[in-house]
Amino acid sequence: MEMENNKGDDNSQLLPRASTVPPITYTNNNYQRRRKPLSKTKSTPPRLYRQGSFSRDIGHAAAETYLITWLSFKLLSYLGLGYRWITRFMGLALYAMLLMPGFLQVAYYYFFSPLVRRSVVYGDQPRNRLDLYLPEKIDSPKPVVAFVTGGAWIIGYKAWGSLLGKQLSEHDIIVACIDYRNFPQGTIGDMVEDVSQGISFVCNTIADYGGDPNRIYLMGQSAGAHIASCALMKQAIKESRGESVSWSSSQIKAYFGLSGGYNLPNLVDHFNNRGLYRSIFLSIMEGEESLPNFSPEIMVQDQTSKAAVQLLPHIILFHGASDSSIPPDSSKTFVDTLHGVGAQAELILYEGKTHTDLFLQDPLRGGKDDLFDHIVAYIHANDKEALAKDAMAPPRKRLVPEILLKLARRVSPF
Repeated sequence: MEMENNKGDDNSQLLPRASTVPPITYTNNNYQRRRKPLSKTKSTPPRLYRQGSFSRDIGHAAAETYLITWLSFKLLSYLGLGYRWITRFMGLALYAMLLMPGFLQVAYYYFFSPLVRRSVVYGDQPRNRLDLYLPEKIDSPKPVVAFVTGGAWIIGYKAWGSLLGKQLSEHDIIVACIDYRNFPQGTIGDMVEDVSQGISFVCNTIADYGGDPNRIYLMGQSAGAHIASCALMKQAIKESRGESVSWSSSQIKAYFGLSGGYNLPNLVDHFNNRGLYRSIFLSIMEGEESLPNFSPEIMVQDQTSKAAVQLLPHIILFHGASDSSIPPDSSKTFVDTLHGVGAQAELILYEGKTHTDLFLQDPLRGGKDDLFDHIVAYIHANDKEALAKDAMAPPRKRLVPEILLKLARRVSPF
């Protein structure tokens, strides 16, 4: 591991409005704040709260499966027939089958755990929903990670962050997985707008769910890392210009970018060769002329953004050195650029790790996970009690046999 340091769509009717899930309540001797009660008679600790009935869970799953299927067929009309993407789709199907033992366990937790608040509404657009993963015990305000999942700007979905949400919440960290419109339901401007609105919701309401509004961290993976960094940079630009904003970049303690791409003009040919064809990619990004406007590496170099750069939080980028989906140089050059304009940034490279190793295979393997441990240690850096609890935590459970993990790594289309 190498480290560099320096300080309206027509689909809205397909998604049922989330059942109104009231915020939790907590008090202790050191912290007391008014909360909306779960009922008129008494409040219920989150571990005893059962969200919805079994039939509602099944109905919810069916509705979201229908939406994803419908959008998949709509996407096919854009993609047409192409050798590269068809072979990668087949590889993705095989990859998912090999990891299915782990996915089924996480899916059971996602749909049936009382600690998961699914599809909390944060806006009026289709897929303006987020999932909340809560610690079992909330007796004081907990740190929060607002997470934006990847998926090539096409197949991203909030549930893809359930493994991360489960594991971080077990370490007393609240996770908010923000969903957003994918292509062709929306283009990059819609995605950034959705994510920014989701971040605003977290910043302004997370205290009602037991979160500490003074300890909010933003994290994105792959395409989600790109979208989240765009949202953060554009927010800082708005603030530097004195525009009205619903959340502030200063509310974000740090940004964690995992396997992201931050300079789109440099990636067009690379993605085209890997099956995300130029025509589709440029459609997602609203045309070639818009690429610089959604490239954080280019945005921070703009002389008119100098004041915005000073508003950015500490940026930590993680990347696998053997990532072929988004080359590790994407993170390295972004960190170098951030250093050049005076921003606080660092890069952590993981030798031999691919695009999916860090986010899927390693967590499913259980045991020690360098990326996970680094994020938790950073978030808990000033909390001695939390650090001591982390040190005593049992090893993470293996969810997939090693032979299946190795086979999945070989067939992964990413």
